[in-house]
Amino acid sequence: MQPRWVGEGRPGSTARYSLGSEDHEIARLDAQAALLERATVMLLRAAGIGRGMRVLDLGTGPGHLAFAAAGLVGPEGRVVGIDSSPRLLDVAIRRGFAHPHVCFVEGDVRTWRTDEPFDAVIGRLIFFHLPDRLAVLRHHVTGLRPGGLVAALDFDLGSLRAEPPVPLALEATGWTSAAFASAGACPTIGARLLPLLTEAGLVDVQSIGIQEYFGPDDPRPNMILCGVMRSLAPQAAAAGIPTPEHLRPDGLEERLAAAMRASSSTLLFPVLSAAWGRRR
Repeated sequence: MQPRWVGEGRPGSTARYSLGSEDHEIARLDAQAALLERATVMLLRAAGIGRGMRVLDLGTGPGHLAFAAAGLVGPEGRVVGIDSSPRLLDVAIRRGFAHPHVCFVEGDVRTWRTDEPFDAVIGRLIFFHLPDRLAVLRHHVTGLRPGGLVAALDFDLGSLRAEPPVPLALEATGWTSAAFASAGACPTIGARLLPLLTEAGLVDVQSIGIQEYFGPDDPRPNMILCGVMRSLAPQAAAAGIPTPEHLRPDGLEERLAAAMRASSSTLLFPVLSAAWGRRR
C-alpha cells in the first residue's frame, strides 16, 4: 500500500493547531520527535501496540508517530495517519515511501470515519490542542473493534523545570503555558489522560510517564523551547499576551544556554505521559 493523500473535509475542519506549519515549525517538530523517539516507542509497546495491528494516528502532522507505530506493527500491519494540515501531510507523504504500510488522509479528527474498524487509535500531543478532547476521543472509540485499544501520549508542562532553578527558564515556560492556554490548549493534559480515557468509557485504563533529563551543555531543549515560543508568538499577540523584550526569540536560546551553564542546571523536559485502555 503506497502512502497517499485523500482530500477529505478540509473546509469544514475546526481543529486548531496553534503552532502553524511554517518551515521553522516543521524543523522544530522534527527535533522534538527525535528527542521523544525512545520514550514514544517504549510507551507504545507498554500500551500494547504490536505486530499486525491496524492503527489510526490522530493529528499525525509530519508523520513521526505513524512511522514509529509502523515499526511496531510490522509489514503485516497498517497505519493510517489523519491531519487537517495539507502542508504537514505533504511532508509526511514525501517521507512515507520507506513505509509502504502507512498512508495519510486529510480530514478533521472530530468527524473523520472509515467503515473498517481499527485495532488501535493512537495520538501524540493531539489532545493537548483540542478543547473538545472528550468528544473527539468518544468519536474514535466507536471506530474501534470490540476490545480495541486507545493509547494517548501527551506532555505535562507542569513537570518542566530547571534544577537548580533558572529564572529565565521559569519565565519562558510560564509565558509558553499562558500562550497555549489562550488557544484553548491544556498544558497539563498529560496528567489528566487517565480520567479522560476513563470518562470516554474505556476499561482497564493505565497511565505512566517518562521524563528526559538534559545537562547544562545540551542545546536541544533550549532550541525546542525557543522554537515553540517563536511559533506561538502570533497566537500570543492575538490574545493580548505581552512578550517582554528579554523573552523574544531572537537571542533567547543563547541567553538560556548561558544561564543554564552558569547555574550548572539540569533541564527536566516535560513528562511524556501515556494512558491506554480498551473498548468494552
